[in-house]
Amino acid sequence: MFSLPDSQDIHILQGEFSLPMVVLSIVIACCASYTSLSMNQRMQQNSFFHKSFWLLLASVAMGLGIWSMHFIGMSAFMLPVSMTYDLFLTIVSVFPAVFASYLAFYFANRKNTGHFPSIIAGLIMGAGISAMHYIGMAAMVMEVEHVYKPWILFASVLIAVIVSYVALFIFSTLQKYMGNQLIKIVTSILMGLAITSMHYTGMAAVVFYTEDGLHSGTHEMHRMDMPLFVVVVTIGIFVLLAISSLASLLDRYVDYRLHHFDALTLLPNQRQFEQDLKASKTAGSLAIIHLHDLEKWISGYGYTFGDRVIKAVGEIIADLKAGTSKVYRIEGNRFAIYHSEEHEFEKLKASMEKVLSELKKPLLIDNYRIVIEMVCSLSHSNNKEAKQLFSNTMAVLQHSSTTYQHQIIEYDPDIHTYSFERQIVQDINRAIDSNELFMVYQPKVWPGTGDVTGVEALLRWNHPVQGMISPGVFIPVLEKSGKIFEVTDWVIENVCRQVSLWLEEGVAFKQVSINIPGPYVTSSRLLNVLNDNLMKYQLDSRFIELEITETSVIHDIDNAITAVGRFRDMGLSVALDDFGTGLSSLSYLRKIPITTIKIDKSFVDGVPLSEKDSALLRAIITLCTSLKLKVVIEGVETQEQIDFITSMVETPYIQGYYFSPPLPEGEFTDWLNEREVVERPGSILSL
Repeated sequence: MFSLPDSQDIHILQGEFSLPMVVLSIVIACCASYTSLSMNQRMQQNSFFHKSFWLLLASVAMGLGIWSMHFIGMSAFMLPVSMTYDLFLTIVSVFPAVFASYLAFYFANRKNTGHFPSIIAGLIMGAGISAMHYIGMAAMVMEVEHVYKPWILFASVLIAVIVSYVALFIFSTLQKYMGNQLIKIVTSILMGLAITSMHYTGMAAVVFYTEDGLHSGTHEMHRMDMPLFVVVVTIGIFVLLAISSLASLLDRYVDYRLHHFDALTLLPNQRQFEQDLKASKTAGSLAIIHLHDLEKWISGYGYTFGDRVIKAVGEIIADLKAGTSKVYRIEGNRFAIYHSEEHEFEKLKASMEKVLSELKKPLLIDNYRIVIEMVCSLSHSNNKEAKQLFSNTMAVLQHSSTTYQHQIIEYDPDIHTYSFERQIVQDINRAIDSNELFMVYQPKVWPGTGDVTGVEALLRWNHPVQGMISPGVFIPVLEKSGKIFEVTDWVIENVCRQVSLWLEEGVAFKQVSINIPGPYVTSSRLLNVLNDNLMKYQLDSRFIELEITETSVIHDIDNAITAVGRFRDMGLSVALDDFGTGLSSLSYLRKIPITTIKIDKSFVDGVPLSEKDSALLRAIITLCTSLKLKVVIEGVETQEQIDFITSMVETPYIQGYYFSPPLPEGEFTDWLNEREVVERPGSILSL
């Protein structure tokens, strides 16, 4: 195996390499590396498929790439003899490559791997790659013999081990950068070159010889159906890539369905409803059907019965709606019917009359005939914004005079608005005292590494009668009444308490952002509340960031500059929220001592499909970065938006449903813990 026979008739055969085939082997290795990196990246994201699925695909892609590179590289080596391959050994040789690749990905995605496990894994993977190579060499069937140069053979195995360890380093340490396309391509090229270097070092260790002296002549390609082999291997790689792409598309579709559609009725949900309202160029008309006292049927017959009631009502509404209307299930007992045509209010009203007429009849559910009490509120545009359209319709439902006797009630500003606003103002003190108000937290993520760099604290209200009231509904009312100051004080104290609890529990984090309403920014009361709570909970001010709106700054610029300066003197960070929605932003940016710019969701909605929106977003980020401001983009939801944002030189921070919706404290810490296990092996994830 390592020495030539002691004979006078030994003839050493010299081989040559076909340069095009060598290049092809390198390209195959790089493509396989890229494919496996893409599949491994999917393991780090929330997926419809189990992580083991992506681990297996990544392992097969890498193993198949190493295996095919070997045989293409072998076919690039030309000798003046005929050569074929033993089919059984050729097939067997692929298994060590796949097994070694599996180990690499497995250890790369473990938590707290440390150096010793990585070294062991590198040895195992190196042995697997070497086994694949030399089993492949043993598969050669030819009329000549061969031996190995021991030191070069040892060097090839050593290269395999070193390459394996480097591969583990790449996957475990640099995998958080794989969202950057350029870094992933460069990494794929490096891995492909590393794999091929092991192969060609191994080839340099082989000495081919013959003892009869009969083999001489021109060099030739091996007797192997190379076109078929190349086609099969290429198809194999692209099939894996296609499976990965299709699985990713399915993931996105499933994620979209989960976030935008109701699982029971399969209708669009409240989130989709809000997006459609915002995207509508005209306010149109809106109807909301409220099912009253549904709890009595659930308590009497169970949740399954209640689900069937809701599903039956949803089917009736969908069947009888006007042709261009869209139906949503916006809450457990509420359906919204939105008609975007501005001058067809009567058409929507007529369809709702048909719906309520049908719902007056008993519903047959599990052999029980029941009549559900309900009401339908209606509102049309009158040149109002869609957001106001929803508020008006909800005001009808929340008015004390509304009964649930299959009526259609149209919004009347003289009756409903005042009563609704008064009810909100009256109930807010009780909401504070009885814990109806609560906080949710939405993370801010830097896509370059996947690190969570902060969270925004958002206020929610679970009203005992009205259910979840949208902040877009109750916050303007509280601002108008002046009650928002008391609510903001409550928010500040609760956030400070939560921060102190996180510190006690050992949750490492950077900042929690608090929204400060416009008029309160310049109030001396705010400074006192902040100081009192920081002292009460013994917090460093660096843990808190204040978010102020652009309009509050523009309307009182001089006092706002002074107030922000005082916040900065306290050590607090200050972010300018909803940047770009005001009229005078750019002229004041250099004057206000803010630390962060938050770009409004409206600037990213059209990205990357709209060239104008994409160019505008890029220009804003470049401008803010040149002013040395931290940039956060709100409302990022799709992979395409992420790809566009990460392609920019100045990568901003991301806040949006792509990474996580706003979560209650318990769910948020669970989300952090899961992310720590998957994305940050060996360390504690920072907020």
